[in-house]
Amino acid sequence: MKKYFSVIFLAAALCSFLSAKNADQPEQTQDTYEYNLLVSSISGVSAPYLNGDYIVFTADRNSSSVGIVFDFEDFKTIHPYKIHRTFDIDGTETSSWYFFVLKKPKGVESISYRLIIDGLWTIDPTNKVTFYDTESRIRFSYIELPAEEDSYTEITDNGFTRFVCIAEPGQKIRIGGTFTNWDSWIYEMKETEPGKYEIKLPLPAGTYYYEYYTGMRSFLDQTNPHRAYSADGKTVSCISVE
Repeated sequence: MKKYFSVIFLAAALCSFLSAKNADQPEQTQDTYEYNLLVSSISGVSAPYLNGDYIVFTADRNSSSVGIVFDFEDFKTIHPYKIHRTFDIDGTETSSWYFFVLKKPKGVESISYRLIIDGLWTIDPTNKVTFYDTESRIRFSYIELPAEEDSYTEITDNGFTRFVCIAEPGQKIRIGGTFTNWDSWIYEMKETEPGKYEIKLPLPAGTYYYEYYTGMRSFLDQTNPHRAYSADGKTVSCISVE
């Protein structure tokens, strides 16, 4: 047990260094259009949530460094959080928070993890779901992941197109596209489980462009990789019904 906690102490010290050094640096392995779009959609600190193939973690800026470790990596890799900042029209910073975006690991149905905040190991204060491991006598934060086959937009066998949106829980998500003449106030999606929104529409054969909406903001369907350009040159989601 003493050896175990010695390793934790050293890892925590390393995390503090990495977080302070890399918090504002770009994630080279994820520097893609969709990743940047996902990061820009983060609106503040919340419980971890799924967005397409990614899990978004956030934390308050009331500490100098935040890191995270996962069970599927045997808690050996410390991932530093980055800083997300927002500015007003004069360039003055209005708010900021920490965030980390995790590509959902293949074949994993749940994730246990711990945070390292200012060198101290702890559970995630934004996540109410935890469990206590009696063997290590440590409490872990916990995330249950939805089944793969239920988490993407698809054309069903009964003539319907099932649209799926993975976003922050408790929102009002709408859908609009060429099938509504881009009116986003006709169809509101139903939150079937926390952070998962669905709607089934009877679309005839054809190719359709669409986006999801929350408030006045629109965003792409992260569960559907197909993209196209709308008539005004905007990148939108695309699906073809045969």
